[in-house]
Amino acid sequence: MRAHEAGALHAEGYGGPPHWLPWPTDVMELLPQLWPQTVDRDEQGRLTVGGLDVVSLAREFGTAAYVIDEADFRARARAFRDEFGAPFAELGGVDVFYAGKAFLCTEVARWVADEGLSLDVCSGGELAVAQRAGFPAERIGLHGNNKSTAEIRQALSYGVGRIVVDSFDEIDRIVGVAAELGVRAPVMVRVTVGVEAHTHEFIATAHEDQKFGFSLAGGQAAEAVARIVAQPDHLELLGLHSHIGSQIFDTSGFEVSARRLIGLHAEVARVHGIHLPELDLGGGYGIAYTSEHTPLEPGQLGEQMADLVQRELKAVGDGSPDTPTPRISIEPGRAIVGPSTFTLYEVGTVKDVDLGGGAKRTYVSVDGGMSDNIRTALYDADYSCTLASRRSDAKPRLARVVGKHCESGDIVVMDEYLPDDIAPGDLVAVPGTGAYCRSMASQYNHTPRPPVVAVRDGRARVLVRRETVDDLLALDQG
Repeated sequence: MRAHEAGALHAEGYGGPPHWLPWPTDVMELLPQLWPQTVDRDEQGRLTVGGLDVVSLAREFGTAAYVIDEADFRARARAFRDEFGAPFAELGGVDVFYAGKAFLCTEVARWVADEGLSLDVCSGGELAVAQRAGFPAERIGLHGNNKSTAEIRQALSYGVGRIVVDSFDEIDRIVGVAAELGVRAPVMVRVTVGVEAHTHEFIATAHEDQKFGFSLAGGQAAEAVARIVAQPDHLELLGLHSHIGSQIFDTSGFEVSARRLIGLHAEVARVHGIHLPELDLGGGYGIAYTSEHTPLEPGQLGEQMADLVQRELKAVGDGSPDTPTPRISIEPGRAIVGPSTFTLYEVGTVKDVDLGGGAKRTYVSVDGGMSDNIRTALYDADYSCTLASRRSDAKPRLARVVGKHCESGDIVVMDEYLPDDIAPGDLVAVPGTGAYCRSMASQYNHTPRPPVVAVRDGRARVLVRRETVDDLLALDQG
């Protein structure tokens, strides 16, 4: 529980807003770092995106709805391809794998392919989306800590460019399927490097006590390499992989991870006489959800990451002219799709609650909630919010934006200043919802999931349609 939240549960009243949420001089101001590039307000104060106002979008597509700025998504993808990639030119270049788990649908897979990125998938379902989009197989990587034999067969039959191996059991499965299909499976070893990323414990993935990868300190990573090398007829070892977590704002954790990963890379060369051609440093680059967050731009990230990789390669001797330099891969997902999307809701009720001691809280209930954005309840995540359908000159009011579900933890935005005249029928928009919100959406309380609507150059189109009650009942065999 956060310190500012604890006070809300006691008679002395709410402890006040978090330190990063100051009293606004203009409650209608849009902070650029939170919103897609084409978002603005028109003369009536209505939020606009891609040349369309959200009142028109709500009228046509309903609420709740995810609204994605296609131009913004594509621009962010290109920035990682070009600006992040430029500093790696001397190191043999960089491959950017869009992490499909953040959000994936057929059309988004096509955007990723159009912009020259590769694609990271972590289930047979995500791979099926890529196949439906006609995504080039050689530019696909398959992740997952418990890949089934069917998923491995699906991947090898399609000809994916890499399978990131996560367990000894999986090595045996891949060998079996490769032998069955008469192919040589390209694999990478996921290494648990023992880095404690500065993020929520549920999205930190490189410390020792968790389900992903082979432990470096425990010797399992070296053993996995040895087992793969011992199967040259069925397995091709491409390189090593590490992912330290998500929503990370500096490169210090990546520096430690790269040092340990490159150390293992050098050990493989010494022990097995193999210079592995690839190193994947994963993703996890953070985005701004509130004014508290100051993420690095892709170019800055690229410069810092390239510098630390080059430094670590030289430290172990792998940077010498006669030693092949491994090609680097990264896996941004949230950093591309997260800021490109906002969720549009309609306000249903506004309620003031007396907390005691003279403190009050305003609850603004919207027509969505934890079924379309579970992250606040799951990770204690913070979001921002703005009145989207009109102008207001009313004074700011500290509010909590909540959903319609039968859970007290059904919170969309924990703390935000909204105009004092916020009322039923108003539209509000929550930025930064492109990553994991639709991917993790549920049908809790039998609530159909919202549509994903793409906007570009004054045109809107549905990428993923709204679920209906008929969709829900179609699965019910009773």
